[in-house]
Amino acid sequence: MKKFYELFMIVIGTAILALGVNWFLEPVGLVTGGLSGFSIVVKTVSENIIGYGIPLSVTTFVLNIPLFIIIFMQRGFNFMKKTLYGVVSLSLALWYTEYIPNIFNVNDDLFLCSIFGGAFVGAGLGIVLKVSATTGGTDTLASIIKFKFPYFPIQQLMLIIDGIIILSGFFIFGPKNGMYAILAVLVTSKVISVILEGMHYAKAAFIMTDKTEEVAKEVMEKIPRGATGLKARGMYSKNDKEMLFVVVSQKQITQLRDLVKSIDEKAFITIADVREVLGEGFIENYGESL
Repeated sequence: MKKFYELFMIVIGTAILALGVNWFLEPVGLVTGGLSGFSIVVKTVSENIIGYGIPLSVTTFVLNIPLFIIIFMQRGFNFMKKTLYGVVSLSLALWYTEYIPNIFNVNDDLFLCSIFGGAFVGAGLGIVLKVSATTGGTDTLASIIKFKFPYFPIQQLMLIIDGIIILSGFFIFGPKNGMYAILAVLVTSKVISVILEGMHYAKAAFIMTDKTEEVAKEVMEKIPRGATGLKARGMYSKNDKEMLFVVVSQKQITQLRDLVKSIDEKAFITIADVREVLGEGFIENYGESL
């Protein structure tokens, strides 16, 4: 069941990614890195040279073949299995989404295409990465280089490879398109981050007070949220203390701050952002509490 779910999510993710490429990026020449971005360059160059643009799906699939052969020789089939699903699914998606009419009337608006294209690609990639799969391409190439030269950070390798592809877009489509392509990359990165890290934003409060028992009781009764006592030691006073750790929704942070100050005006409160909260008593009714 889990395997079927993962395959289903790969299909959905690659379909969304392909729509972003075919609807927004390729029509206006926005090269955002990855093999899909390189495929846009190949299609435009081949159209100018031979009068026929090589389809994105063909370039994506063909260029992944040597990468798969190398990585299979390096690490075996199990390592590349999910990536193989992702590549085949993306290649097919890039083909069939060409025949799906664009429901967004953005024409050649570079700004809208960069925003929507980046969002679609980010959402698609995020869904694929969420099930620990990839769509092949530059991350596979980076993984191959990393295996051969382990002292190179893989993030830096991917940045260099994608940077070269984006730079090629500057020369083919001009600096204006190149700058909008960078905007699309930023949007893609943000959307991927939101999908992988979650959208359940919350606040964490670290409370230093001499009235921990009273504060904890009020927090649990009036907000209500759990409170955890942590051992702490003041390095200036050298005194051992107890610090409270409380996680609340964004709406509740003002209530928490006022509650603590009403009990102990001298309380020291540190508030930090929390990206995602998992656990009984919080995530189950998070949407309700926000």
